Amino acid sequence: MSGQKRFFSGMLLLTFSNILIKAVGLLFKIPLTNLIGETGMGYFNSAYTIYAWFYMLTTAGLSVAVSMLVSEYRARANSKQIKIVLRTVLLLFFAIGLVGTLIMVIGADKLAAFIRAPEAAVCIAAIAPSLFFSCLSSALRGYFQGYQVMFPTAVSQIMEACGKLFIGISIAKYTLSLGMEISEVAACALLGIAVGIAAGFLFLCGTKFFFNEKKYDMEYTRLEGDGDEVLPARRIAVRLVKIAVPITISSSVMSLTNIFDTLIMTDRLMAFGYTNAEAIKIYGNYTSLAVPMFNLPPVLIYAITYSVVPLITASITRREYDEAKRYMHSSIKLTSLIAMPCAIGLGVLSYQILSLFFAKELVDNGASMLTVLAPSVFFVCMLSITNAILQANGHERKPISSMLVGSLVKLCASYLLIPVLGKHGSPVGTFLCYATIVVMNMYFVAKYAGVVPSISDVYIKPLAAGALCGVTALGVCHILSPRIGLTLSTVSAILAAAVVYVAAILIMKCLNKEDIMILPKGEKIYGILKKIKVVK
Repeated sequence: MSGQKRFFSGMLLLTFSNILIKAVGLLFKIPLTNLIGETGMGYFNSAYTIYAWFYMLTTAGLSVAVSMLVSEYRARANSKQIKIVLRTVLLLFFAIGLVGTLIMVIGADKLAAFIRAPEAAVCIAAIAPSLFFSCLSSALRGYFQGYQVMFPTAVSQIMEACGKLFIGISIAKYTLSLGMEISEVAACALLGIAVGIAAGFLFLCGTKFFFNEKKYDMEYTRLEGDGDEVLPARRIAVRLVKIAVPITISSSVMSLTNIFDTLIMTDRLMAFGYTNAEAIKIYGNYTSLAVPMFNLPPVLIYAITYSVVPLITASITRREYDEAKRYMHSSIKLTSLIAMPCAIGLGVLSYQILSLFFAKELVDNGASMLTVLAPSVFFVCMLSITNAILQANGHERKPISSMLVGSLVKLCASYLLIPVLGKHGSPVGTFLCYATIVVMNMYFVAKYAGVVPSISDVYIKPLAAGALCGVTALGVCHILSPRIGLTLSTVSAILAAAVVYVAAILIMKCLNKEDIMILPKGEKIYGILKKIKVVK
């Protein structure tokens, strides 16, 4: 029960922190966009795309692997092995982070030339040190997540976001006042990211120093048949690599695809009739307005994936397979119930939501791209949870094929559609990409994890409730906007839509007893919902 409680408390904590982080990210990008314009943001986002790929390549798989191994050895009550895992992974991450940082610094010019933005070279070099500290931070986060302790991860990520906001904007304003080039101002803003990540790493180090592992090790007893064998660091490193490489490949495929998509989008927009400068402005608008909003809803799902992987791993290790399947069923359903209204809401209120944060001229250019991109939110959320389930079940290699196919679909669609649809071609390609990946992942989950989600509970009912939510949002906004203004009417529409959606999923009985019983105070919640006859 203590593990279940930490699962949901950790999930709620990460959800709150991720929302806060995204809010801080918007607060960072809004004034930065106003300072350096769409062209400057084009350079900024081009460099960040390169960094994101290196980050995924160096940290994504190993972080999850650490979490899984720590969770496994906790379930086996083998605390000595956990210490070896941590020492081994810290050495690996130190070496990987150092090499990756040097590659970004030395190869900045070539990387910038590759994405058709040579002015972004200084930005790539500026963000490079972030990679080193990100690697070390990921090692410690994976360690804490293996114990299902999410507080260090949440706080360190908030520190990173705040460093980016306060330091990045301050440096950008100062350098702009000195008359520096826009690309150099963008590079200085990126330095705030490095400072924030370094501060987050120092916090994680302090937390580890005071962390009491024995308190959590007492939750499990030694499994029957398990001896006192402790694997040496070399064998642990081999295990880490075997788990991490498939996850890293599947995670970095999408980041690499985004790099190629940047190149394709610029070139194909020019084929549509735009100049190079106009194409960079459109790319800057797309990646500064539509994409950040598109990335907001998945942060609610990442909290579930971070929490559920060690929980499923521990259940499987202790041969509690029914318990593991229950977690998998519930996490898929919960993901769908969260993702569906977000996708529909962003689609119908794209102009109104963007208007809350950005200038009218920017919104006029970017709102339609967000409308087209919004349906992809549902699929990217489902991708996240299905990847997590496959990883926890030891089938981390399966998402590689689905990611590769999805990436190919995205690149081909963008190449073919942008000359026809203009700036809307890339969002359509993104939708086709994630839809393809999710279809394949769902097949793998059914075949290899033995989990076949209910079509009604996961798709039909959330879609019906989401449609009611969208209609409510549009209606409220249309009625109230002439009377109380755009800002208040948009906020009112979102709140009204949320109330309608919650009422709809309760009336449709989307949740069952098993879903509710694993929540903290699940028995009391189930008793209340049963009395009003809104739960199966």
